[in-house]
Amino acid sequence: MTKQVIAPKVDPFTLDIVKDSLVAIGEEMFYALARTSMSPIIYEVLDYASGLTDSKGQLLTQGNGVTGFIGMLSFMVKETIERYNKEGDLKPGDIILINDPYGGGGSHLCDVGLVMPIFYEGELVAFSANKAHWTEVGGKDAGSMSTDSTEIYQEGLQFPCVKLYDEGKLNQAVVDIIAANVRFPDLSLGDMWAQVAALKTGDRRFQELCDKYGKDVVKNSIDHLLDHGEQLTLKALKQLPKGTFEAVDYIDDDGIEEGPFRVQLKLTITDHEFICDFRGSHPQVTGSINSTLTGMVSSVRTIFLAVTNPSQDVNDGAFRPLKVLTDKGSVFNAARPAPVSMYWESMLFGCDLVWKALAPVIPDRLTAGHLLSVCVAIVSGKHPDTDEPFLIVEPSVGGWGAAVDRDGDSGQFCILDGETFNIPVEVCETRNGVLVDEYSLNTDGAGAGTFRGGQGVIRSYRALTDNQAFTGSFGRHKFNVWGAEGGKEGSNNKIEIVKADGTVDGPFGKYNKYPLGKNDVVRLITATGGGYGSPLKRPVEKVVMDVKNQYITVEQAKVDFGVIIDEETLDVIGVTEERQGKESV
Repeated sequence: MTKQVIAPKVDPFTLDIVKDSLVAIGEEMFYALARTSMSPIIYEVLDYASGLTDSKGQLLTQGNGVTGFIGMLSFMVKETIERYNKEGDLKPGDIILINDPYGGGGSHLCDVGLVMPIFYEGELVAFSANKAHWTEVGGKDAGSMSTDSTEIYQEGLQFPCVKLYDEGKLNQAVVDIIAANVRFPDLSLGDMWAQVAALKTGDRRFQELCDKYGKDVVKNSIDHLLDHGEQLTLKALKQLPKGTFEAVDYIDDDGIEEGPFRVQLKLTITDHEFICDFRGSHPQVTGSINSTLTGMVSSVRTIFLAVTNPSQDVNDGAFRPLKVLTDKGSVFNAARPAPVSMYWESMLFGCDLVWKALAPVIPDRLTAGHLLSVCVAIVSGKHPDTDEPFLIVEPSVGGWGAAVDRDGDSGQFCILDGETFNIPVEVCETRNGVLVDEYSLNTDGAGAGTFRGGQGVIRSYRALTDNQAFTGSFGRHKFNVWGAEGGKEGSNNKIEIVKADGTVDGPFGKYNKYPLGKNDVVRLITATGGGYGSPLKRPVEKVVMDVKNQYITVEQAKVDFGVIIDEETLDVIGVTEERQGKESV
């Protein structure tokens, strides 16, 4: 007769304490990586994520800089489990290196993931994982991102789920290959060691948790954590409008083909499921804007959280009701060897189509449209003081759309960049061969509405040496940001090159390795967000303040808002007939 093993009963208070301890471990891993990294794009911008999964690869907790990485850690771990699927393949002290975009990597080759199995009393109980943007992984261009690459092999080193450490012993050959193939080995390898340190922090803390509460209690708490995440999501789904919602949009171009590329969504919401069907969207393209399925799922997860429960702790239980459907070989689910180094230019549309479809029916959760691009800037060259090479790799901020009850936020990163930051001007000028001539709000007056869209920005880099090169990918370049409920469109993103002699080249949306001479200036101009509601209903006193703050001109106040203001005194003279008609309604 087989004796039945009964799992120990755990009180709900202990379950919650262990659950919160798991979240705290993810946060500690996050800070450990930032404090030990070598590259500004990690320790200043926070372009990385770290966390824990259970032994099956289900995400338990994730510390985020980049929200677009939500879910990528669990895909990395699941690929590791699939690759090392035999008994004894994974051992204590192993660390796996992975950046394959078509599998668990999910983004582009620069985002390098590390995975560490966590063992307790000989049993595989969890995984520690992180993903960080390395300044360099080789490839044909500095920064390993190109707007004119046509296949993945041009974009840098690929790490197909290989062991960096085997039972705690470093695979020096892998390190040597990296050092020989990247342009800034001290930065790339320095960031790799920082990732290793963060993984070991997660491993140590998880084992301490098992020591304190016992392995079975921790495993029960993991189940509790995941089930609780699902319950919170199902509760939120019941409060959403039910039915099918559709949206269509157009990706500008891919840096090689002219475009535009049509993308579409059919979204179905029930009490138990949130089904995002992107089938019928444009096939994968020649240029590097393609997204892989893992990236697409992470993109949709971001807006899914915003719609259901934005304050919810991230774990795979919360995403159990979410389904994402795509066509294999599409711009949303590209197949090898499609280039993907500027993958966010399509990935963001997955998020935005859900946003656009639902904004009219849940205005308390979703604003009008925003800049919708990472707007990456890559500048390389020699430093004027040291003659050493430098490399700037940086996202740009822009305008967010207005909401049902407030103006849009100005100078914020796109939704998939999340809680990231600019490199401070002082740090940028000290480390690199550029001068930041301008960093100001883009007051183009777009995005008029009862509540107006937030401003984009203008950031200008002046080259201080000859033979520099600039690469930029600014999506939403040909199509303006969308407004909501009668609010006007925002503007779009663009790049201008102001030559030393004063001539202006551009505007561009994408450009690969534009040659810069000394005193040439790159002007990065990001979009103003969409407006919300009729501009003719914006209070007169707010329109006057907008003029005084130089957000809009006197002419724009009259044409867009129907408020007539004296050019000299900035006093209100009257309102237009069109505004009078609106006010009388």
